[in-house]
Amino acid sequence: MLLVDESVGQPRSASQSEAQYHVHAWGEGFFAVNEQGHVVVRPNHNVNTEIDLFAVVKELAARDVGFPVTLRFPDVIKTRIRQLRVAFFEAMEETNYAGGYVGVYPVKVNQIREVVDSVVGEDGAGFGLECGSKAELIATLPYLAISEHLLICNGYKSVEMIALMLGFQRMGKNVVPVVETQSEFEAILAEAEASDTSPRFGIRVRLSATGAGQWSDSSGDNSKFGISMPDLLSHVQKLEDANLYDALTLLHFHLGSQIDDMQALKMAVKEISRIYVSLHRRGHHISYLDVGGGLGVNYDSNPLGGGKGGVNYSIQEYANAIVYAVKEVCDAENVPVPTLVTENGRAIVAHHAMLVTEAVSSTSKPTATLDFTPSEDDHQVIHLLYEMAVETQPNNGNTFSAGRLLEAFHDAVEERRNADTLFAYGYLSLGEKALAERLYWTICTGINDRIHAAKPNHIPAELKELNAHLVDQVLCDFSIFQSLTDHWSIGQRFPIMPIHRLDDKPTRRCRLVDLTCDSYGTIQQFVSPNEPASYVHLHSIRRGQRYFLGVFLTGAYQDSLSDHHNLFGPVTEAHVVADEIGPSGYSIREIVPGASVKSMVKRVHYHPGTLTETVNALVDNAVGDGVLSQSEGDAMRARYSEFVEGSTYLEARL
Repeated sequence: MLLVDESVGQPRSASQSEAQYHVHAWGEGFFAVNEQGHVVVRPNHNVNTEIDLFAVVKELAARDVGFPVTLRFPDVIKTRIRQLRVAFFEAMEETNYAGGYVGVYPVKVNQIREVVDSVVGEDGAGFGLECGSKAELIATLPYLAISEHLLICNGYKSVEMIALMLGFQRMGKNVVPVVETQSEFEAILAEAEASDTSPRFGIRVRLSATGAGQWSDSSGDNSKFGISMPDLLSHVQKLEDANLYDALTLLHFHLGSQIDDMQALKMAVKEISRIYVSLHRRGHHISYLDVGGGLGVNYDSNPLGGGKGGVNYSIQEYANAIVYAVKEVCDAENVPVPTLVTENGRAIVAHHAMLVTEAVSSTSKPTATLDFTPSEDDHQVIHLLYEMAVETQPNNGNTFSAGRLLEAFHDAVEERRNADTLFAYGYLSLGEKALAERLYWTICTGINDRIHAAKPNHIPAELKELNAHLVDQVLCDFSIFQSLTDHWSIGQRFPIMPIHRLDDKPTRRCRLVDLTCDSYGTIQQFVSPNEPASYVHLHSIRRGQRYFLGVFLTGAYQDSLSDHHNLFGPVTEAHVVADEIGPSGYSIREIVPGASVKSMVKRVHYHPGTLTETVNALVDNAVGDGVLSQSEGDAMRARYSEFVEGSTYLEARL
């Protein structure tokens, strides 16, 4: 049933809402709640430059843009790049580090052109880039027309790809292929000799040091990528035999996309620095030490508290750990320090994007109002459940211990099972079974309210689980598989909260379900100030008013990994930039339409024209047979054609 709440809520301050949804932990200063109860974006960390998300949503709705929508804030990317640069420059200044720092962005994290444009910058003043496939190489090479920064080429490479990279080197471009296998090493030397090129390349080293956490398999002996130490020495010897001391220009390692242990990073940096020092002493002119990515993002933890979904260090500590470790090893061996390279993607783009979805409808457990008494004709099980429901209500004046509440819960479970059995054997009517179910959930609600109001030192496990069972189910207009791939695939929690009405206290405990016909299309693990919660607090849906939720930190990987389950396609995007001069504080630079039904059915080899012709023929036959009137047939044909051209998502509320 649709939940309707026309009452006035409890006033809520901005700081209370920020605390409830743990905004300070994951927001990194980019998100806040204003006094109107709307979530705002501060892309430059300037309180005088705020973008009201609800204002953006209303403007998009006024432009007839359908939801869900991905909002992108390119200014956030620029701020993150600036933060990382400043952190390294401060670390280098403090330690008198004589080398430089270069950041490159791995486009696999989000290959969308507008995202990469924001990273590189219109004047080429942003980061360099890193690619890991043939298609990514083709997409990133043209950026060298405006940027003199590094283009690092990781991943497995064919001979033809290597030839293209060396060709760009001959053009004076800073393209560095990174050797991942023995065959790549041999192919680079062979192509260089055939084209009379002095090659420059890097080697990814498989270190003994390993990372920790979700992505630790990116490092260590079992890593998919990298050259072992014996193979590295073999390659080095071949370079020395050929007098190619300038060829090896970069050493590289990677611990994973979200490092959650600074000690692991320090150990890896010291190990690669030792390798660098050793090769430098052998005469190799290595310019770059590439420490890979891994700068973490706090999805749900306190900024310095760590835990699953977060990191326990700052950007400055990350930079300090790298700079200090390299300088310590190089100074001890009296070797000049290299230029440091990082390949951070998640930390650069995660905060710049969010999903806005509309809550379409909501259902809750069916309860009874208890404004009746069972009749003599009702089965005894109905009378027992009714008495228990009355007895357990919080406002009846009875006092219950935690043990007595647990006993009452067990009794209710037993009587509901009895009701189910009686119905199965024909001793209970359908109406009585429905009433038994309502009374059961009324008892559970009363027990749950009592136990949490009492706040005992210990809550029995079954009653803790009861709290999770009594949440509302809110249907939202989106697909988890398309927009939040990491949630269903690896259990990643994303911050979720209403983007408006936060001046009222949200009182409904809810889980979210998407539009897909899949039991995995649900969100029931949420960010909270304490332990991860099995529900999120939302407001009740009001009659005639739209209700929008924001899913934050979706800028990394979600676009690249999206899945077309049930043929739900990419959503519409709106690119929003800060505008300090305009009255609204922002401008919508671009709106990129989402996928249509037509485009999605084409992906699976249907022909929209043929589909439409077939349906039109079916309707014509129905009109000819008198099953449909001519006007009904015309309306059906028009509706089908409209759906073919329209969005894969709901375009009207239920």
